[in-house]
Amino acid sequence: MTEQIQPQAVYAFLQGLQARIVEAVELVDGKNFLQDSWQRPEGGGGNSCLLENGNVFERAGVGFSHVLGNKLPPAASVAHPEAAGRPWEAMGVSLVFHPHNPFIPTVHMNVRFFVARAQQEGEQDIWWFGGGMDLTPYYGEEEDCIHFHRVNKEALAPFGADYYTRFKQACDEYFFLKHRKEPRGVGGVFFDDFSELGFEQSFALQRAIGDAFLQAYLPIVQRRKNQPYGERERDFQAYRRGRYVEFNLIFDRGTIFGLQSNGRTESILLSMPPVVKWRYDWKPENGSPEAKLYTDFLIEKDWV
Repeated sequence: MTEQIQPQAVYAFLQGLQARIVEAVELVDGKNFLQDSWQRPEGGGGNSCLLENGNVFERAGVGFSHVLGNKLPPAASVAHPEAAGRPWEAMGVSLVFHPHNPFIPTVHMNVRFFVARAQQEGEQDIWWFGGGMDLTPYYGEEEDCIHFHRVNKEALAPFGADYYTRFKQACDEYFFLKHRKEPRGVGGVFFDDFSELGFEQSFALQRAIGDAFLQAYLPIVQRRKNQPYGERERDFQAYRRGRYVEFNLIFDRGTIFGLQSNGRTESILLSMPPVVKWRYDWKPENGSPEAKLYTDFLIEKDWV
Protein backbone atom coordinates (compact mmCIF):
# COMPACT_ATOMS: atom_id res chain seq x y z
CA MET A 1 0.00 0.00 0.00
CA THR A 2 1.36 3.42 -0.94
CA GLU A 3 2.06 5.73 2.00
CA GLN A 4 -0.26 8.72 2.07
CA ILE A 5 1.38 12.10 1.71
CA GLN A 6 0.08 14.99 3.83
CA PRO A 7 0.72 18.34 2.12
CA GLN A 8 -1.50 20.06 4.70
CA ALA A 9 0.84 18.99 7.53
CA VAL A 10 3.84 20.35 5.60
CA TYR A 11 1.95 23.60 4.96
CA ALA A 12 1.19 24.03 8.67
CA PHE A 13 4.80 23.32 9.67
CA LEU A 14 6.21 25.81 7.14
CA GLN A 15 3.86 28.60 8.20
CA GLY A 16 4.75 28.00 11.84
CA LEU A 17 8.47 27.92 11.03
CA GLN A 18 8.29 31.29 9.28
CA ALA A 19 6.45 32.82 12.24
CA ARG A 20 8.97 31.44 14.78
CA ILE A 21 11.99 32.69 12.83
CA VAL A 22 10.48 36.15 12.30
CA GLU A 23 9.67 36.46 16.01
CA ALA A 24 13.17 35.35 17.10
CA VAL A 25 14.93 37.72 14.67
CA GLU A 26 12.73 40.66 15.73
CA LEU A 27 13.87 40.08 19.32
CA VAL A 28 17.53 40.13 18.27
CA ASP A 29 17.22 43.14 15.95
CA GLY A 30 14.71 45.26 17.86
CA LYS A 31 12.89 46.21 14.67
CA ASN A 32 9.77 44.53 13.24
CA PHE A 33 9.40 42.84 9.87
CA LEU A 34 7.07 44.25 7.24
CA GLN A 35 4.51 41.52 6.42
CA ASP A 36 3.35 41.41 2.83
CA SER A 37 0.73 38.78 1.90
CA TRP A 38 0.19 38.14 -1.80
CA GLN A 39 -1.91 36.03 -4.15
CA ARG A 40 -0.76 34.38 -7.36
CA PRO A 41 -3.21 34.59 -10.29
CA GLU A 42 -2.45 31.00 -11.42
CA GLY A 43 -3.04 29.62 -7.93
CA GLY A 44 -1.74 29.95 -4.39
CA GLY A 45 0.08 32.79 -2.72
CA GLY A 46 2.33 33.53 0.19
CA ASN A 47 3.64 35.88 2.81
CA SER A 48 6.90 37.81 2.38
CA CYS A 49 8.40 39.20 5.59
CA LEU A 50 11.07 41.86 5.15
CA LEU A 51 13.18 43.79 7.62
CA GLU A 52 15.33 46.60 6.17
CA ASN A 53 17.75 48.97 7.88
CA GLY A 54 17.35 47.22 11.20
CA ASN A 55 19.73 47.56 14.12
CA VAL A 56 21.55 44.31 13.29
CA PHE A 57 20.31 43.41 9.81
CA GLU A 58 20.68 45.63 6.78
CA ARG A 59 18.18 43.36 5.08
CA ALA A 60 16.48 40.18 6.31
CA GLY A 61 13.87 38.38 4.24
CA VAL A 62 11.80 35.36 5.27
CA GLY A 63 9.36 34.22 2.61
CA PHE A 64 6.63 31.58 2.74
CA SER A 65 5.01 30.54 -0.51
CA HIS A 66 2.46 27.95 -1.58
CA VAL A 67 1.96 27.93 -5.34
CA LEU A 68 0.02 25.67 -7.68
CA GLY A 69 0.08 25.19 -11.41
CA ASN A 70 -1.19 23.02 -14.25
CA LYS A 71 2.13 22.21 -15.91
CA LEU A 72 5.36 21.72 -13.99
CA PRO A 73 8.12 24.04 -15.32
CA PRO A 74 11.44 22.64 -16.65
CA ALA A 75 13.56 23.74 -13.63
CA ALA A 76 11.53 21.46 -11.36
CA SER A 77 11.34 18.41 -13.61
CA VAL A 78 15.04 17.91 -14.47
CA ALA A 79 15.37 15.02 -12.00
CA HIS A 80 11.86 13.74 -12.83
CA PRO A 81 11.17 14.06 -16.55
CA GLU A 82 8.06 11.90 -16.02
CA ALA A 83 6.63 14.73 -13.87
CA ALA A 84 6.89 17.32 -16.66
CA GLY A 85 3.54 18.74 -17.65
CA ARG A 86 1.69 17.38 -14.59
CA PRO A 87 -0.40 19.57 -12.26
CA TRP A 88 1.86 20.56 -9.37
CA GLU A 89 2.00 22.13 -5.93
CA ALA A 90 5.08 23.68 -4.32
CA MET A 91 5.48 25.15 -0.87
CA GLY A 92 8.45 26.37 1.08
CA VAL A 93 10.11 28.80 3.44
CA SER A 94 13.18 30.61 2.15
CA LEU A 95 15.28 33.16 3.97
CA VAL A 96 18.42 35.24 3.52
CA PHE A 97 19.84 37.57 6.19
CA HIS A 98 22.37 40.28 5.28
CA PRO A 99 23.77 41.88 8.46
CA HIS A 100 25.25 45.38 8.75
CA ASN A 101 28.32 44.12 10.62
CA PRO A 102 30.82 42.43 8.25
CA PHE A 103 31.90 40.11 11.09
CA ILE A 104 28.44 38.51 11.09
CA PRO A 105 28.11 36.08 8.17
CA THR A 106 25.26 36.21 5.69
CA VAL A 107 23.02 33.14 6.01
CA HIS A 108 20.57 31.36 3.73
CA MET A 109 18.03 28.66 4.59
CA ASN A 110 15.35 26.99 2.55
CA VAL A 111 12.96 24.10 3.17
CA ARG A 112 10.47 23.09 0.49
CA PHE A 113 8.07 20.40 -0.68
CA PHE A 114 6.95 19.53 -4.22
CA VAL A 115 4.11 17.36 -5.46
CA ALA A 116 3.46 16.53 -9.11
CA ARG A 117 -0.02 15.03 -9.13
CA ALA A 118 -1.02 11.74 -10.75
CA GLN A 119 -3.25 12.39 -13.75
CA GLN A 120 -4.49 8.96 -14.70
CA GLU A 121 -5.26 5.50 -13.35
CA GLY A 122 -2.14 3.57 -12.36
CA GLU A 123 0.00 6.69 -11.87
CA GLN A 124 1.21 7.86 -8.48
CA ASP A 125 1.88 11.31 -7.12
CA ILE A 126 5.55 12.22 -7.47
CA TRP A 127 6.75 14.16 -4.43
CA TRP A 128 9.99 15.25 -2.84
CA PHE A 129 11.47 17.45 -0.14
CA GLY A 130 14.44 19.76 -0.54
CA GLY A 131 16.32 22.42 1.33
CA GLY A 132 19.22 23.13 3.61
CA MET A 133 21.20 26.06 4.97
CA ASP A 134 24.58 27.60 4.29
CA LEU A 135 26.81 30.25 5.83
CA THR A 136 28.69 32.98 3.94
CA PRO A 137 31.26 34.79 6.11
CA TYR A 138 33.17 37.90 5.04
CA TYR A 139 35.73 37.65 7.82
CA GLY A 140 35.88 33.98 8.77
CA GLU A 141 35.88 32.82 12.39
CA GLU A 142 36.62 29.15 12.91
CA GLU A 143 34.42 28.77 16.00
CA ASP A 144 31.42 30.16 14.06
CA CYS A 145 31.89 27.71 11.18
CA ILE A 146 32.33 24.79 13.56
CA HIS A 147 29.21 25.76 15.52
CA PHE A 148 27.07 26.09 12.39
CA HIS A 149 28.16 22.72 11.02
CA ARG A 150 27.90 20.96 14.38
CA VAL A 151 24.26 22.03 14.85
CA ASN A 152 23.44 20.69 11.37
CA LYS A 153 25.26 17.43 12.03
CA GLU A 154 23.40 16.92 15.33
CA ALA A 155 20.04 17.69 13.69
CA LEU A 156 20.60 14.96 11.07
CA ALA A 157 22.18 12.35 13.36
CA PRO A 158 18.88 10.61 14.34
CA PHE A 159 18.17 9.79 10.69
CA GLY A 160 21.41 7.98 9.95
CA ALA A 161 25.14 8.48 10.37
CA ASP A 162 25.83 9.40 6.76
CA TYR A 163 23.23 12.13 6.12
CA TYR A 164 25.34 15.02 7.38
CA THR A 165 28.33 13.88 5.30
CA ARG A 166 26.18 13.44 2.18
CA PHE A 167 24.33 16.71 2.58
CA LYS A 168 27.49 18.66 3.41
CA GLN A 169 29.15 17.40 0.23
CA ALA A 170 26.01 18.23 -1.79
CA CYS A 171 26.06 21.73 -0.28
CA ASP A 172 29.74 22.24 -1.18
CA GLU A 173 29.03 21.12 -4.74
CA TYR A 174 25.85 23.15 -5.15
CA PHE A 175 26.96 26.51 -3.68
CA PHE A 176 29.98 26.71 -5.95
CA LEU A 177 30.54 29.51 -8.46
CA LYS A 178 31.84 27.56 -11.44
CA HIS A 179 32.88 30.67 -13.36
CA ARG A 180 34.93 31.85 -10.35
CA LYS A 181 36.10 28.37 -9.30
CA GLU A 182 35.32 29.20 -5.70
CA PRO A 183 32.67 28.26 -3.13
CA ARG A 184 30.09 30.85 -2.13
CA GLY A 185 30.92 30.41 1.57
CA VAL A 186 31.68 27.69 4.12
CA GLY A 187 28.67 25.56 3.20
CA GLY A 188 26.33 23.73 5.50
CA VAL A 189 23.86 21.10 4.32
CA PHE A 190 21.82 20.78 1.14
CA PHE A 191 19.38 18.13 -0.11
CA ASP A 192 17.00 17.98 -3.02
CA ASP A 193 14.65 15.47 -4.61
CA PHE A 194 14.52 13.70 -1.23
CA SER A 195 11.91 11.00 -0.60
CA GLU A 196 14.03 7.96 0.26
CA LEU A 197 12.81 7.62 3.88
CA GLY A 198 9.12 7.58 2.96
CA PHE A 199 6.85 10.54 3.62
CA GLU A 200 6.77 10.55 7.44
CA GLN A 201 10.52 10.26 8.00
CA SER A 202 11.49 12.46 5.04
CA PHE A 203 9.19 15.14 6.46
CA ALA A 204 10.71 14.61 9.93
CA LEU A 205 14.18 15.15 8.45
CA GLN A 206 13.05 18.38 6.82
CA ARG A 207 11.53 19.55 10.12
CA ALA A 208 14.81 18.78 11.92
CA ILE A 209 16.71 21.05 9.50
CA GLY A 210 14.14 23.85 9.71
CA ASP A 211 14.01 23.65 13.51
CA ALA A 212 17.82 23.75 13.79
CA PHE A 213 18.20 27.06 11.96
CA LEU A 214 17.87 29.51 14.86
CA GLN A 215 20.23 27.46 17.02
CA ALA A 216 22.76 27.29 14.17
CA TYR A 217 22.80 31.01 13.38
CA LEU A 218 21.65 33.26 16.22
CA PRO A 219 24.53 32.42 18.63
CA ILE A 220 26.94 33.60 15.89
CA VAL A 221 24.98 36.85 15.54
CA GLN A 222 25.04 37.46 19.30
CA ARG A 223 28.79 36.78 19.41
CA ARG A 224 29.68 39.18 16.55
CA LYS A 225 27.04 41.93 16.53
CA ASN A 226 29.00 44.37 18.71
CA GLN A 227 32.40 43.71 17.11
CA PRO A 228 33.84 47.05 15.91
CA TYR A 229 34.32 47.55 12.17
CA GLY A 230 35.14 50.38 9.78
CA GLU A 231 34.89 51.43 6.15
CA ARG A 232 37.50 48.89 5.02
CA GLU A 233 35.43 45.96 6.33
CA ARG A 234 32.18 47.34 4.93
CA ASP A 235 33.84 47.81 1.55
CA PHE A 236 35.08 44.21 1.46
CA GLN A 237 31.65 42.96 2.57
CA ALA A 238 30.02 44.85 -0.34
CA TYR A 239 32.58 43.37 -2.76
CA ARG A 240 32.01 39.81 -1.53
CA ARG A 241 28.24 40.27 -1.68
CA GLY A 242 28.72 40.51 -5.45
CA ARG A 243 29.50 36.78 -5.43
CA TYR A 244 26.19 36.16 -3.66
CA VAL A 245 24.28 38.01 -6.35
CA GLU A 246 26.14 36.16 -9.11
CA PHE A 247 25.25 32.79 -7.61
CA ASN A 248 21.59 33.64 -7.06
CA LEU A 249 21.04 34.94 -10.57
CA ILE A 250 23.06 32.33 -12.47
CA PHE A 251 22.80 29.06 -10.55
CA ASP A 252 20.16 29.13 -7.82
CA ARG A 253 17.40 26.61 -8.63
CA GLY A 254 14.86 28.34 -6.42
CA THR A 255 15.36 31.67 -8.20
CA ILE A 256 15.20 30.03 -11.63
CA PHE A 257 12.11 27.96 -10.71
CA GLY A 258 10.38 31.03 -9.24
CA LEU A 259 10.93 33.07 -12.38
CA GLN A 260 10.04 30.19 -14.74
CA SER A 261 6.82 29.47 -12.88
CA ASN A 262 5.73 33.10 -13.10
CA GLY A 263 6.34 33.58 -9.38
CA ARG A 264 6.25 36.91 -7.59
CA THR A 265 9.42 38.73 -8.60
CA GLU A 266 9.66 40.91 -5.46
CA SER A 267 9.55 37.82 -3.25
CA ILE A 268 11.98 35.83 -5.42
CA LEU A 269 14.56 38.65 -5.32
CA LEU A 270 14.12 39.22 -1.57
CA SER A 271 17.48 37.47 -1.17
CA MET A 272 19.46 40.25 -2.83
CA PRO A 273 21.73 42.39 -0.62
CA PRO A 274 20.88 46.11 -0.63
CA VAL A 275 24.46 47.35 -1.19
CA VAL A 276 26.90 45.52 -3.51
CA LYS A 277 30.16 46.40 -5.30
CA TRP A 278 32.02 44.86 -8.22
CA ARG A 279 35.65 45.59 -9.10
CA TYR A 280 37.65 44.61 -12.12
CA ASP A 281 40.08 41.76 -11.33
CA TRP A 282 40.57 42.74 -7.68
CA LYS A 283 42.81 40.61 -5.41
CA PRO A 284 43.29 40.92 -1.64
CA GLU A 285 46.71 41.84 -0.31
CA ASN A 286 48.79 38.83 0.76
CA GLY A 287 48.58 38.21 4.49
CA SER A 288 45.63 40.59 4.94
CA PRO A 289 42.48 39.65 6.90
CA GLU A 290 40.65 39.73 3.55
CA ALA A 291 43.12 37.23 2.02
CA LYS A 292 42.51 34.91 5.00
CA LEU A 293 38.92 34.39 3.85
CA TYR A 294 40.22 32.84 0.62
CA THR A 295 43.08 30.81 2.10
CA ASP A 296 41.44 29.52 5.30
CA PHE A 297 37.68 29.50 4.68
CA LEU A 298 36.77 29.28 0.99
CA ILE A 299 38.32 25.83 0.83
CA GLU A 300 37.11 22.25 1.10
CA LYS A 301 37.20 21.49 4.80
CA ASP A 302 35.60 19.20 7.39
CA TRP A 303 34.45 21.67 10.02
CA VAL A 304 33.35 19.04 12.53
